[in-house]
Amino acid sequence: MKEKKQNINKALICLLVISAVVRIVLASWIELGTDEAYYWTFAKYPDWSHFDHPGMVGWMIQLFTLNLLYDSELFMRLASVIFMTLNTWIMFRIGKEIKDDQTGFYAALFYTGSIYAFVITGIFILPDTPLCLFCLLAFWLFIRYLRGKSSWNLLGTGLFIGLAILSKYTGIFLWIGFLLYLLCFDRKHFRNPVLYLSIIVTAACCIPILYWNLQYDFISFRFHGDRVSLFDKPNFLSFFRELSGEFFYNNPMNFAIAILAVIAAFRKKIQMDKQMKRLFLFTALPLIGLFLLFSLNRETLPHWSAPGFVLLIPLMACWITGCSKRRIRTILGVSIAFLILTLTVGVLEIKTGFVPLDTNTEPTHIGRSDVTLDMYGWKQACVKFKEIRDKAIADGEMPENAGIIGHNWFPTASIHYYIARPLGMIVKGYGHFEKIHKYQWINEIEGGFTKGEDYWYIADSHYFIDPDEVYAYTNFKEICIADTIPIERNGKTVRNLFVYECKSLVYGPLTLEKVLANNKEKRESYKHTKPWKSY
Repeated sequence: MKEKKQNINKALICLLVISAVVRIVLASWIELGTDEAYYWTFAKYPDWSHFDHPGMVGWMIQLFTLNLLYDSELFMRLASVIFMTLNTWIMFRIGKEIKDDQTGFYAALFYTGSIYAFVITGIFILPDTPLCLFCLLAFWLFIRYLRGKSSWNLLGTGLFIGLAILSKYTGIFLWIGFLLYLLCFDRKHFRNPVLYLSIIVTAACCIPILYWNLQYDFISFRFHGDRVSLFDKPNFLSFFRELSGEFFYNNPMNFAIAILAVIAAFRKKIQMDKQMKRLFLFTALPLIGLFLLFSLNRETLPHWSAPGFVLLIPLMACWITGCSKRRIRTILGVSIAFLILTLTVGVLEIKTGFVPLDTNTEPTHIGRSDVTLDMYGWKQACVKFKEIRDKAIADGEMPENAGIIGHNWFPTASIHYYIARPLGMIVKGYGHFEKIHKYQWINEIEGGFTKGEDYWYIADSHYFIDPDEVYAYTNFKEICIADTIPIERNGKTVRNLFVYECKSLVYGPLTLEKVLANNKEKRESYKHTKPWKSY
C-alpha cells in the first residue's frame, strides 16, 4: 500500500511538471487573444470593479507582472500557469479526501484533460483563472468541514467563495449549492454560528463590487442581467451552440463520463459516500442547468457553465474506479490524447494556418472566418504601423501626440496592447457605451476629448468597420486612409489592417456622466411603459 502511494505521488509530480512546462512554452509563444488584451486594461487602469467583471483578474495580472513592470505574454499569463498547477493538486486532494489516492490521481488526470482547465484557465489569463482556483479551494475546505474537521475550514470556505465572486459573479453558485445541500440533507449545520460568520466573510469580500456599482448606478449588474433571460423567444440554435461548446470545452470524453457518472449517482450505482455524492450534484448541476436554460433564449458562452463540470470531476473519478483497469486506461488515455490533439492542431493553426478556415478574398473581409487570427499578427502590425506613423509625423500630416481611437472594445484592446503600448500612445474608445465598455472609463482617465484633436483609427478586416460609417463624417473635419498593413502568415496575406487619419475633432462622444444620466432616463421611460420589467 505504501509503495502504491509513493508511485501515485511520483506520477502526480510528473503530471504537474509536464503540464506546467507545456503551458509555460505555449503561454510565452502565442500572442494574447482579444479578451486577454482587454483584461490587461484592468491592470493598467485598476479599479475596485469594472463594467464587465469584478477586479480580481486585473489584480492578478498586476501581481504577477509586478504592476506591469514585466508585461510580456508569459508574465501576463503567469497566474494561469501557476494556478492551474495548484488546481490539479487540489483536485487530487479532493479525490483523496472523498475516497483514496487512486481516485485523487484519476481526478487530476481528468482535470488536466479538460480544455477549459488546461487551456482557457491554464494558459489564457481570464476571470476564470482565479475563479477556478478559489472555487476549488472553497470546495475542498467545505468537504473537509463536512467530514468533521475544524470549523476553520468553513470560515475558509466563506473567504474563498468571496474571492471567487471577486473573480466572476458566478462564484455565488457555490453558496447556492452548499446551502441547498444543507437545507435538504444536513440541517444541523444551520445551528453552527460559524456558518453565518462564513457568509458574512463572503459578503465582506464583495464590498469592492458593491462600492463600485453604487457609484455607477449598478451598471455592471444590469449589463449582465440583460445578457441572460428565461422569457424571450426560444432560440434552439443558441442552445445547440451552448451544448456543443460544453462538449468540446470540457473534452468529449470528460463530457461523456460526466453524464454517465451523474446517471450512476442518481441510480445509486457509484462507489462513494452518499453525503459527498449529494454535495457534488447539488453544487454542479444548478450552474450547468441554468446556463443551458439561458441558452434557450439568449446567446451564451460555454465557459460560463464550465466550473460546474469541473466540480463533477471528483464524481467522475469515483465512477471509473468501478471500471476494469483496461477501461480506466482507455478512458483516461482518450481524455489526455484529445487534449494533446487539440493543442497540436490549435497551435499549428494559429502559427501556420495549415487548415484554410477563411475563404474571403475581398480586402476588407479577409480573415473574417478565421478565429485563430485573434492571436496572430499583432507584433507584425506594430512594426508596420510604426513606419506609417513615423512618416506621417515627419511629413507633418499627423502630430506626434495623436492617440488611437476605436469604436468597439475588440479589437481596440489588441491594438492597445500590441501597437499603442510599445509606441507609448494613448488609446480611447469612441463609440456607443455598450460597445466600448471599460474604455468609457479610460477616456475619463486619459483626459477625455478636446475639440480639434487628431486621432488614428485602425480598421481590422477581421471585424472591418469603416470610420466614415461609425463617425458619419460629422465627428471629424477630415477622415482619410493613410495606408494598409497586410498581415502575413506562411507568405500569404491573412488579414488587412486599414490605417486612417481622423483629423480635427468636431465633437467627442458622451462623457461617462452623460452616459449614466441617459441610461437612467431610458430606464425610467422603459419602466413606465413596461412596469413588469425589473432592473
